[in-house]
Amino acid sequence: MTSTRNHSPVLRITALRKHFRAAGETIEVLAGLDLGLQPEETLALMGPSGSGKSTLLNIISGLESWDQGEVELFGQVLSSGDRRWTNLRREAIATVFQEANLMPALSLADNIRLRASLAGRTRTDVAGWLDRLGLSGLAGRFPDQVSGGQRQRVALAMAFAMEPRLILADEPTGSLDRHTAEQVADTLFAFRRQTGCPMILATHDPALASRCDHTVTLDSGSV
Repeated sequence: MTSTRNHSPVLRITALRKHFRAAGETIEVLAGLDLGLQPEETLALMGPSGSGKSTLLNIISGLESWDQGEVELFGQVLSSGDRRWTNLRREAIATVFQEANLMPALSLADNIRLRASLAGRTRTDVAGWLDRLGLSGLAGRFPDQVSGGQRQRVALAMAFAMEPRLILADEPTGSLDRHTAEQVADTLFAFRRQTGCPMILATHDPALASRCDHTVTLDSGSV
């Protein structure tokens, strides 16, 4: 994948509001949030648990509805439930979660191959991705036969193999030991530098956030 430069924002969020109902109370998670992301830019989201980081990422990927405000992604103004979200998640938005979201009945290689094919990348070099991520020789193993760090590297390979236009990473190293977390983070940022793919990273780790171009701290649903 090669970097492409343009001057249109990847993401523009305006006056975004989102609330939940819990125990008969209304909890406002996002309170008039404004946010933007430019091509090739990396943005870290910080803030305490419950500040809205994961909710915001879910809204950006079309998995969560919102109450008010506007979301513009890749130049398209999208609404909650818009059918275009499905294609964007399949072909353009790569999401990396805290826990690797692998299909347990598929080998590591087939997990990568399936994700790439869903994005229309039918000629992806699965062996090459495994090798680049230090997983050569493990292609035929299943997720329950490898370590948590290895599963997370497979999740990265799945994201990279789809050649995304945007990466959303939700605490991607949060469940890993420090050494493994650093390896996974290095791999993630190396890919981003190579491709210029924009990324939004939610993290509690200031050191990890400092590797992004900008940091936004969410507090009481706003910046």
